[in-house]
Amino acid sequence: MAALAAVAAAGIAGALIGQHRAAPVALATGTYLSRGRALPEFSLIDEHGRSFGSRDLKGSWSVMFFGYTNCPDFCPATLSTLAALEKRMRAARAPVLPRVIFISVDAKRDTPEQLAKYVPYFDPAFIGLTAASQPVIEAVAAKLGASVTITPEPGGDYTVDHTSALFVLDPDGRLTAILTGPFTVNDLQRDFERIVAARS
Repeated sequence: MAALAAVAAAGIAGALIGQHRAAPVALATGTYLSRGRALPEFSLIDEHGRSFGSRDLKGSWSVMFFGYTNCPDFCPATLSTLAALEKRMRAARAPVLPRVIFISVDAKRDTPEQLAKYVPYFDPAFIGLTAASQPVIEAVAAKLGASVTITPEPGGDYTVDHTSALFVLDPDGRLTAILTGPFTVNDLQRDFERIVAARS
């Protein structure tokens, strides 16, 4: 999964760099998009069963991350890093906190009820999103340039591969940066502060 995710993330960043040649903000973990990019409309379901769409991205900075609750390593590690980042920034009374949005790429297993058990374990403020069907999830991922691959296995089980990037959105709901890691709390904090300062 790691190799596919890394290749996909590099492809996303490379394609968008072509659209946004001016990159005045140097980031340790990814690529800053100087003009940003508006996201197409989408509609998902949060961990409480409520609708969550493009309009809900407005009004605050967000860090969006695709994963799934059965992910053995990368997803929980990244969510733990993001939780540590939030804890540190709250303790420092940071003027701007990113809202973390975890989008499941496994609609079959990750129901709202499953997300309600999983996501708050990392941070009660994190938002978990899913959909009623897998094609809906994959369509949303495609709008951001993220890849999702479901591979059936004998016995009816399946594996899930997905892009490992973090997508940073500004308070207008525009894609502002794509972070491809490796992720540490220090680097993420510095990068997020640089991104916010560049938009101020």
